[in-house]
Amino acid sequence: MMLQPDATYLAELSSLAAGPGISVCFVCAGNICRSPMAEAVARARSALFPGFSGRFESAGTGGWHEGSDADPRARAVLAKAGYSLVGHRARRYRDEWTEDLSLVVALDVENHRDLASLACLRRDPEKLVLLGSFSPDGLAGGKPLGVPDPYLGGADDFEAALRIVEEALTGLLDVLGGGARG
Repeated sequence: MMLQPDATYLAELSSLAAGPGISVCFVCAGNICRSPMAEAVARARSALFPGFSGRFESAGTGGWHEGSDADPRARAVLAKAGYSLVGHRARRYRDEWTEDLSLVVALDVENHRDLASLACLRRDPEKLVLLGSFSPDGLAGGKPLGVPDPYLGGADDFEAALRIVEEALTGLLDVLGGGARG
Protein backbone atom coordinates (compact mmCIF):
# COMPACT_ATOMS: atom_id res chain seq x y z
CA MET A 1 0.00 0.00 0.00
CA MET A 2 1.89 3.05 -1.27
CA LEU A 3 0.97 6.51 -0.06
CA GLN A 4 4.15 8.32 -1.12
CA PRO A 5 5.63 7.26 -4.52
CA ASP A 6 9.41 6.89 -4.72
CA ALA A 7 11.63 7.85 -7.70
CA THR A 8 11.47 4.37 -9.25
CA TYR A 9 7.68 4.34 -9.13
CA LEU A 10 7.50 7.85 -10.59
CA ALA A 11 9.68 6.74 -13.52
CA GLU A 12 7.35 3.79 -14.11
CA LEU A 13 4.34 6.12 -14.08
CA SER A 14 6.02 8.41 -16.57
CA SER A 15 6.52 5.46 -18.93
CA LEU A 16 2.76 4.72 -18.86
CA ALA A 17 2.04 7.88 -20.83
CA ALA A 18 4.42 6.76 -23.56
CA GLY A 19 2.03 3.94 -24.44
CA PRO A 20 -1.25 4.08 -26.32
CA GLY A 21 -2.87 6.14 -23.56
CA ILE A 22 -3.36 6.18 -19.86
CA SER A 23 -6.64 5.65 -18.04
CA VAL A 24 -7.06 7.23 -14.62
CA CYS A 25 -9.94 7.01 -12.16
CA PHE A 26 -10.08 9.57 -9.33
CA VAL A 27 -11.89 8.26 -6.27
CA CYS A 28 -13.35 10.08 -3.26
CA ALA A 29 -16.17 9.05 -0.91
CA GLY A 30 -19.39 9.82 -2.81
CA ASN A 31 -18.19 10.97 -6.26
CA ILE A 32 -20.00 14.29 -6.08
CA CYS A 33 -17.33 16.73 -4.81
CA ARG A 34 -13.58 16.03 -4.93
CA SER A 35 -13.24 13.27 -7.53
CA PRO A 36 -15.40 15.05 -10.14
CA MET A 37 -13.30 18.17 -9.54
CA ALA A 38 -10.12 16.14 -10.11
CA GLU A 39 -11.59 14.61 -13.27
CA ALA A 40 -12.51 18.03 -14.71
CA VAL A 41 -9.13 19.58 -13.83
CA ALA A 42 -7.20 16.60 -15.24
CA ARG A 43 -9.09 16.76 -18.54
CA ALA A 44 -8.44 20.47 -18.90
CA ARG A 45 -4.82 20.42 -17.74
CA SER A 46 -3.81 17.37 -19.80
CA ALA A 47 -4.34 19.53 -22.91
CA LEU A 48 -1.15 21.37 -21.87
CA PHE A 49 0.88 18.27 -22.70
CA PRO A 50 1.37 17.88 -26.48
CA GLY A 51 0.75 14.32 -27.58
CA PHE A 52 -0.59 13.26 -24.20
CA SER A 53 -3.27 10.64 -24.59
CA GLY A 54 -5.36 9.90 -21.57
CA ARG A 55 -8.81 9.12 -20.27
CA PHE A 56 -9.95 10.52 -16.96
CA GLU A 57 -12.98 9.43 -14.97
CA SER A 58 -14.13 9.40 -11.37
CA ALA A 59 -16.00 7.30 -8.84
CA GLY A 60 -16.73 7.04 -5.13
CA THR A 61 -15.98 4.39 -2.53
CA GLY A 62 -19.63 4.52 -1.48
CA GLY A 63 -22.82 4.39 -3.50
CA TRP A 64 -24.86 6.99 -1.57
CA HIS A 65 -25.12 9.37 -4.51
CA GLU A 66 -25.12 6.96 -7.50
CA GLY A 67 -26.77 8.55 -10.51
CA SER A 68 -26.60 12.08 -9.06
CA ASP A 69 -24.94 15.07 -10.63
CA ALA A 70 -21.92 16.61 -8.93
CA ASP A 71 -22.66 18.76 -5.89
CA PRO A 72 -23.85 22.22 -7.04
CA ARG A 73 -21.05 23.84 -5.01
CA ALA A 74 -18.45 21.70 -6.79
CA ARG A 75 -19.95 22.62 -10.16
CA ALA A 76 -19.96 26.31 -9.19
CA VAL A 77 -16.33 26.37 -8.06
CA LEU A 78 -15.27 24.51 -11.21
CA ALA A 79 -17.17 26.91 -13.47
CA LYS A 80 -15.75 29.92 -11.63
CA ALA A 81 -12.24 28.55 -12.26
CA GLY A 82 -12.99 27.88 -15.94
CA TYR A 83 -13.36 24.09 -15.83
CA SER A 84 -16.13 22.09 -17.46
CA LEU A 85 -17.85 19.06 -15.96
CA VAL A 86 -20.44 17.87 -18.44
CA GLY A 87 -22.55 14.74 -18.12
CA HIS A 88 -21.18 13.64 -14.74
CA ARG A 89 -23.18 11.04 -12.87
CA ALA A 90 -21.94 9.72 -9.53
CA ARG A 91 -21.04 6.05 -9.40
CA ARG A 92 -19.41 3.63 -7.00
CA TYR A 93 -15.97 2.23 -7.83
CA ARG A 94 -16.13 -1.39 -8.96
CA ASP A 95 -13.24 -3.74 -8.29
CA GLU A 96 -13.49 -5.23 -11.78
CA TRP A 97 -12.61 -1.84 -13.36
CA THR A 98 -9.07 -2.08 -11.99
CA GLU A 99 -7.81 -4.30 -14.78
CA ASP A 100 -8.70 -1.70 -17.44
CA LEU A 101 -7.23 1.24 -15.52
CA SER A 102 -3.65 2.45 -15.52
CA LEU A 103 -4.03 4.32 -12.26
CA VAL A 104 -6.54 4.64 -9.42
CA VAL A 105 -6.04 7.93 -7.58
CA ALA A 106 -7.49 8.23 -4.07
CA LEU A 107 -8.37 11.73 -2.88
CA ASP A 108 -7.62 11.07 0.79
CA VAL A 109 -6.03 8.48 3.06
CA GLU A 110 -9.37 6.94 4.05
CA ASN A 111 -10.36 6.47 0.39
CA HIS A 112 -6.90 4.97 -0.25
CA ARG A 113 -7.39 2.51 2.62
CA ASP A 114 -10.86 1.52 1.36
CA LEU A 115 -9.59 0.98 -2.17
CA ALA A 116 -6.51 -0.95 -1.00
CA SER A 117 -8.84 -3.54 0.55
CA LEU A 118 -10.38 -4.44 -2.84
CA ALA A 119 -9.23 -7.74 -4.34
CA CYS A 120 -7.99 -6.36 -7.67
CA LEU A 121 -6.02 -3.58 -6.02
CA ARG A 122 -4.50 -6.05 -3.53
CA ARG A 123 -3.26 -7.99 -6.57
CA ASP A 124 -2.19 -4.83 -8.43
CA PRO A 125 -1.22 -2.37 -5.63
CA GLU A 126 1.04 -0.24 -7.84
CA LYS A 127 -2.05 1.12 -9.59
CA LEU A 128 -3.25 2.84 -6.40
CA VAL A 129 -1.83 6.24 -5.41
CA LEU A 130 -2.82 9.16 -3.20
CA LEU A 131 -3.36 12.39 -5.16
CA GLY A 132 -1.86 14.57 -2.42
CA SER A 133 1.46 12.75 -2.71
CA PHE A 134 2.02 14.56 -6.02
CA SER A 135 1.74 17.97 -4.40
CA PRO A 136 4.96 19.83 -3.55
CA ASP A 137 3.69 19.61 0.04
CA GLY A 138 2.80 15.94 -0.39
CA LEU A 139 3.88 15.14 3.14
CA ALA A 140 3.09 17.22 6.19
CA GLY A 141 4.87 16.14 9.33
CA GLY A 142 5.67 12.83 7.65
CA LYS A 143 1.99 12.11 6.96
CA PRO A 144 0.53 12.07 3.44
CA LEU A 145 -1.83 14.88 2.60
CA GLY A 146 -5.33 14.21 1.41
CA VAL A 147 -7.85 16.56 -0.14
CA PRO A 148 -10.23 17.51 2.69
CA ASP A 149 -13.86 16.63 1.98
CA PRO A 150 -15.75 19.93 1.53
CA TYR A 151 -19.21 18.29 1.56
CA LEU A 152 -20.23 19.53 5.02
CA GLY A 153 -18.62 22.93 4.49
CA GLY A 154 -19.28 26.03 2.47
CA ALA A 155 -18.02 27.64 -0.71
CA ASP A 156 -14.62 28.42 0.86
CA ASP A 157 -14.10 24.72 1.59
CA PHE A 158 -14.84 23.83 -2.04
CA GLU A 159 -12.43 26.50 -3.27
CA ALA A 160 -9.73 25.21 -0.91
CA ALA A 161 -10.29 21.64 -2.11
CA LEU A 162 -10.04 22.76 -5.74
CA ARG A 163 -6.73 24.55 -5.04
CA ILE A 164 -5.28 21.39 -3.50
CA VAL A 165 -6.56 19.29 -6.43
CA GLU A 166 -5.03 21.71 -8.95
CA GLU A 167 -1.66 21.73 -7.20
CA ALA A 168 -1.47 17.96 -6.85
CA LEU A 169 -2.68 17.37 -10.42
CA THR A 170 0.07 19.63 -11.72
CA GLY A 171 2.55 17.25 -10.09
CA LEU A 172 0.78 14.10 -11.29
CA LEU A 173 0.45 15.36 -14.86
CA ASP A 174 4.09 16.43 -14.86
CA VAL A 175 4.98 12.82 -14.04
CA LEU A 176 2.52 11.32 -16.55
CA GLY A 177 3.38 13.84 -19.25
CA GLY A 178 7.10 13.42 -18.69
CA GLY A 179 7.43 17.07 -17.76
CA ALA A 180 7.11 17.98 -21.46
CA ARG A 181 4.53 20.71 -21.09
CA GLY A 182 3.76 22.85 -24.09
